[in-house]
Amino acid sequence: MKKIAILASGSGSNAENIAKYFEGSDYAQVSFIIANNPNAFVLERAKRLGIESAVVTKSEFMQADSVVAMLKERDIDFVVLAGFLLLVPSKLIQAYPGRIVNIHPALLPKHGGKGMYGDNVHKAVVRCGDTESGITIHLIDEQYDKGTIFFQAKCPVLPTDTYEDVATKVHALEYEHFPRVIDEILHTLD
Repeated sequence: MKKIAILASGSGSNAENIAKYFEGSDYAQVSFIIANNPNAFVLERAKRLGIESAVVTKSEFMQADSVVAMLKERDIDFVVLAGFLLLVPSKLIQAYPGRIVNIHPALLPKHGGKGMYGDNVHKAVVRCGDTESGITIHLIDEQYDKGTIFFQAKCPVLPTDTYEDVATKVHALEYEHFPRVIDEILHTLD
């Protein structure tokens, strides 16, 4: 059984979607959720789903030793960033080489980098007059949004779309594709 840890900073809707996707699976399960915000709603979702969770401070996360120890103690095989806003430190990447994946709410390399998350991305898409947006699922490296791309899915952006319209379309793509792509990646690690 592959054990998945999810790192999240906010609401956790993607975390819940991923956890439900793997419920009842004999292959993989979400067994641990880490938040860097003690008020993140993802912690409530974890409690409702019966998934162990923990909160780490930014400084604890950046030093990475305690986070790596928590993951290793729980025999975590794979780490998923789902709306996690901190840059992943080298120690964590080295502890899980090729086993940390992120989803970005745009078609990288466009609209990536520090500060480009959530509505900031969707506003940039509208402001730039892009005719499409989407999602990018990629491996993590030491830079924001630069790791190897596994998967992209697109949606049209109409001239009349607001950033909220773009967000709705992108969230639909996240919910549809992220769990399935994680599943596919896990099967390549056997």
